[in-house]
Amino acid sequence: MTTPPPPPPPPTLQVELVPVASGFSSPLDIQQAGDASGRLFVVEQGGKIKIIQNGSVLGTPYLDVSSLIVFGGEEGLLGLAFHPSYSTNGCFYVNYTTTRLNNILQTVIAEFRAAPVGANTVNTATEQRLIIVDQPEANHNGGGLAFGKDGFLYIALGDGGGGGDVHGTIGNGQDLTTRLGKMLRISVTCNGTFTVPSDNPFVTNTTAAKEIWLYGLRNPFRFSVDQATGNLWIGDVGQSSFEEVDRVTPAQGGSNMGWRCKEGTHNFNFSANCQGLTFLDPIFDYDHSQGDATVIGGYVYHGTNIAALAGNYVFGDFISGRVWSLAQNGQGQWVRTFLVNTGGGDLAGFGQDANGELYVARYSSGAVARLHQVGTP
Repeated sequence: MTTPPPPPPPPTLQVELVPVASGFSSPLDIQQAGDASGRLFVVEQGGKIKIIQNGSVLGTPYLDVSSLIVFGGEEGLLGLAFHPSYSTNGCFYVNYTTTRLNNILQTVIAEFRAAPVGANTVNTATEQRLIIVDQPEANHNGGGLAFGKDGFLYIALGDGGGGGDVHGTIGNGQDLTTRLGKMLRISVTCNGTFTVPSDNPFVTNTTAAKEIWLYGLRNPFRFSVDQATGNLWIGDVGQSSFEEVDRVTPAQGGSNMGWRCKEGTHNFNFSANCQGLTFLDPIFDYDHSQGDATVIGGYVYHGTNIAALAGNYVFGDFISGRVWSLAQNGQGQWVRTFLVNTGGGDLAGFGQDANGELYVARYSSGAVARLHQVGTP
């Protein structure tokens, strides 16, 4: 007998943002290392990762790659993920943009190592670059990193930028020969190398990039893995009209998420190249009519302080600053419920601590706040 999905939170649920720490410069992401330290790691777009510990921001950055990156617009230090065995091996991974000698923008997926593992600063000399991808334009770099329940590292890359994914004859999102516009999946070894999992969907395709797990993405800036189910939850930023939320189960690897043929559940550039293709539609999309225009993917809530949100997906929008929950009702329909507003241009990412409580990175405010139910301790 299957367990029914959790109901949407009641409309009367009141959520507020409780300040945790401030003084950050353009914070984009919040991660925790899965160790016993209770530290939160805040990723600043300009190239620094800072630590919040016991309510205070440590004075020295955990990592400073400012000299390695290109920063501005949608470029910079964009993502962070800690190895599942970080508490013993000290390995973690970052996603940043840089340029090579001929001024071509590149995305770099790099490994660093803390030594000792509990250190609060990491030497940049420990960097080992795993993947480097040339970017044809400055925007749509994706940026998210996360380890799956399967232990593999998932990497989100945008379609290469510009507008409408006009690269090549079918666009980068639909082109399996490029890593752009994809979700990649690799097995990291904590020694500066990686392998491709044997069950990746395109390992036997002689022309495809073997690291591809999903394709047809536009700009998956923020995504997460629900460690209870292994499902990927992706906020894929739209082009001109629609933002989408994708839920991808472990069995759906190899799916075509639709871009540029579709934007959300709607046809976009549905040319002859799109005929006959099978797409995995988002579970939810929304238009720009209410001032929302850049989806920020979040997390499935597994905390205890907001009981009504248990099992709900929490996400938001950068342009409007609104934060919502998403859950299925008794009829299986996905229902979105407003929770709180951070303010326009002030929501760049979410974080989840070891207890499952959720945090937001407030981009323009330079602060980190925790989601909290009004009227509870």
